[in-house]
Amino acid sequence: MKYISPTPRSVIATLLCCSATFNPLYAQSATDDIAENADSDVIIVTAQKIEQKSTDVPITISANTGERLKQLGVSDLDELSNYVPGLNIQEQSANNPGIVIRGITSDSGSAQQAARVTLYYNGVDISRSRGSYQDLYDIDRVEVIKGPQATLLGTASAVGAISIISARPEPGLSGEISGSYGNFDAYTLGGHLNAGNDTFAVRVAGAYKKRDGYVTNLAPNQEDLYAQDQFGARASFRFTPSSDFTADLILTYDRQRNSGTPFISGTLPTSAGPADPFGAADLRGSPVSAAVLGDTELGLTRDVYDANLTMSWDFADDWNITMVNGFRKFNSNEVFDADGSAAYFLEFAEDANGEQGSHETRFAYTSDTFRGSFGWNLFREDSNQRVPFSTDEVTYFQCLAGIVVPGVPCVDANGVPAGDAITALTNGAVGAVPYQAVFENLGKNDSYSVFADGTWIPTPSLEMTAGVRVLIEKRRSGYRATAPGSFFTGSPPFPLTDTAGQTFRTEDSFSAILPRFNILYRFSDDINGFATVSKGRRSATVNAGAIATATGPVGNFTDIAPEIVWNYEVGLKGAVGPVSGSLGVYYQTYENFQVSVNDPTRPGTTITRSAGSATNFGVEAEVNVRAADWLSLFANIGYIDGGIDNDPGNGNLAGARFRLQPEVQAAAGLTLDYPIGNETRLFATPSVTYRSRVFFEAPNSNLISQPAVTLVNLRAGISFADEQFEIAGFARNLTNKDYLLDAGNTGGGFGIPTFIPAEPRFYGIQASAKF
Repeated sequence: MKYISPTPRSVIATLLCCSATFNPLYAQSATDDIAENADSDVIIVTAQKIEQKSTDVPITISANTGERLKQLGVSDLDELSNYVPGLNIQEQSANNPGIVIRGITSDSGSAQQAARVTLYYNGVDISRSRGSYQDLYDIDRVEVIKGPQATLLGTASAVGAISIISARPEPGLSGEISGSYGNFDAYTLGGHLNAGNDTFAVRVAGAYKKRDGYVTNLAPNQEDLYAQDQFGARASFRFTPSSDFTADLILTYDRQRNSGTPFISGTLPTSAGPADPFGAADLRGSPVSAAVLGDTELGLTRDVYDANLTMSWDFADDWNITMVNGFRKFNSNEVFDADGSAAYFLEFAEDANGEQGSHETRFAYTSDTFRGSFGWNLFREDSNQRVPFSTDEVTYFQCLAGIVVPGVPCVDANGVPAGDAITALTNGAVGAVPYQAVFENLGKNDSYSVFADGTWIPTPSLEMTAGVRVLIEKRRSGYRATAPGSFFTGSPPFPLTDTAGQTFRTEDSFSAILPRFNILYRFSDDINGFATVSKGRRSATVNAGAIATATGPVGNFTDIAPEIVWNYEVGLKGAVGPVSGSLGVYYQTYENFQVSVNDPTRPGTTITRSAGSATNFGVEAEVNVRAADWLSLFANIGYIDGGIDNDPGNGNLAGARFRLQPEVQAAAGLTLDYPIGNETRLFATPSVTYRSRVFFEAPNSNLISQPAVTLVNLRAGISFADEQFEIAGFARNLTNKDYLLDAGNTGGGFGIPTFIPAEPRFYGIQASAKF
């Protein structure tokens, strides 16, 4: 668990994932006349809430259809991020995804902290970390929009946004079924069925994924780690009584029953030998796990329910009104062994629950010389993060300080934990002394905003855009904890303040004005240039905690000022003959850069603090070459020089690079789609991805980092009967490279950092049929 905080995929088509801005992708919602006028190397996107050619959008975006994702073998957002420069997604678990855009991470599980990256699902903000994971099946497209986009995508898009758009119902009868089987006894089954006419249509879709764990767990009472068992289902309804009005109702259910996350100690051995992040683990959990942590086994139980109603009406010439309404509810409990060893030492769970509702009304006007929109947004979320803790006091004090029986290690060279060793040494006189505690943070946040966005087109070659969002928000936070005294010391062994049955609450209100300015200039029919200035904001954190006093516990409240980012960017977009590409350069400045760091007074917990100022300079380049009708080549690279400013006022964080962000990120490959007979084609997509060193913490440490890593992926097969049937083989991490997904984690706060190994080589065969 990344820190507990008590307040905490045809040829060119496949290449889209790496050169997305310049490949022939048409968004389903694009109008026919736009699609017909679009160049064959330009896609249609809706990043600015209108349908545009990608070269006409003065911001940096990447758009990927569901078909493109399939061709590259991408089934999750973290796999997609390998092919989009400036995007990194660390999926520690479905309960704990870390989303990084241009070096800035959004991954806090605290109900009291705001997101930095807006994750949108069918137009609704789902950014709350524990409820944000959404499986990618039957997807129309995924758009990645970089840079602050408050006027378009809401206040949480402080550094960018990811928009997932599911396939919509359409007239006619169609369907598809697909399945796969691979190593680790991995299999998937999914598909969709669509039926309807011009007035009413319905589409149902689903996906089931199951896989054995790829990390051996030596513990006799637990499964192997990182096993996958997840299911998703969606029902979509479209009502179009006239050409002017469309209503979409989308109901989604997402479920995970995955085994435990492999937090493997870097210092404590197992019976298989010395500590090895890429070896077997021995995570036994707590013997009272069911009663205290909510489940007998390590792993995740998570359910998400989502409802969306979107209505669009062209009510007058050149005028449209769109209303987007959303509700999302999540319940999750993840049990994890934070010490990464056989010891009954640091056993936790995270029980997170939340609800959120939103409404947006947007009026839009379009003419030859001006287009614009204005409207309002209401957003409310109510969530909590409850963290129970279980330990054996004998083991706890022995592992922490070695004071119960001197000389007995926390885990000896044979993998015997301290508790077992001490019981044997004392002939059973000293046995386990179970201890439990729990803390919980609560957050209820309301946001009200109005926005306006306009583009003036004085000449066919020039477009100038200005927009603003005015925001008022109210943030309410609460905290409570139960932390009884130790059998040995009388004080809580885990550094918590018992709130004596009380819930301490605080609240505050904030306001902000968030503008953006853009210029698009057409140097020719083939090359466009753009420049943008935009302001982003991560909401203030209203921390609620507790401290002990002579007269009892009292609330401890601290406001962390909003994080402000200014983004300055220039770029070129173009498609000339067989070559298309883009080049962008950006510079960002941050005030009150928010970080989560270890609390020195309470090991194992974190606090949010301002690290002061930070800056970020980056370059992103993409190129795609159509060498033949059946062959395309692609490459991209992103460079980021970003981090906390090397200013003495920024303390021990001065000069630290941003967490989870490589300095250099690149991908290259080719796509072959060759006809070998009547209605039969051979296809293949080999690719190579590269990332330089990634630091997992700030302050940075090479010991808590992943050196540069290069991965090779491949998908190849044959389609026949005019692509109605397809058989393919796939391999991810073809060379079986060992590398880390994360390091540090909760154990790091106790001086025993844990390490999470990333995916090994996965390979298998897929088959699909459609009508």
